[in-house]
Amino acid sequence: MNKEAFGFGNDPIIIRKHVDGKKGGVVLDVTGFTDEYVRCGHVIIKKIVDGKDVFMPMPVNNGAYASLPNGAVYFGIAEASKATSEAFVPVLTIGEVNDKALPYDITSIKAAFRAAVPTIVFDHD
Repeated sequence: MNKEAFGFGNDPIIIRKHVDGKKGGVVLDVTGFTDEYVRCGHVIIKKIVDGKDVFMPMPVNNGAYASLPNGAVYFGIAEASKATSEAFVPVLTIGEVNDKALPYDITSIKAAFRAAVPTIVFDHD
């Protein structure tokens, strides 16, 4: 496994303002997610499976966000980078995010994400 230190790079500048988030964070179902890390700023989605909330990183394909899976809804933004093997992350649900520092370009899904999660504002300097 390639070791990498977090807290450097864009992590400190992605979350511009934290107002609220998922209390206690979430354990992500990373089935089919092939990246080695779930990065700070990654879009988090949610499905209800057997009556329970299941949180997942938004699928990525060729370095960009793929389509929202059937039955999933946009939920928030990962507030920390974690190895996929230890995918327990805090999730921002109300606040401001630097859209120019995100790990993937959000342009293709931004309108749909903003409609689903209007409590997160995207801005940059």
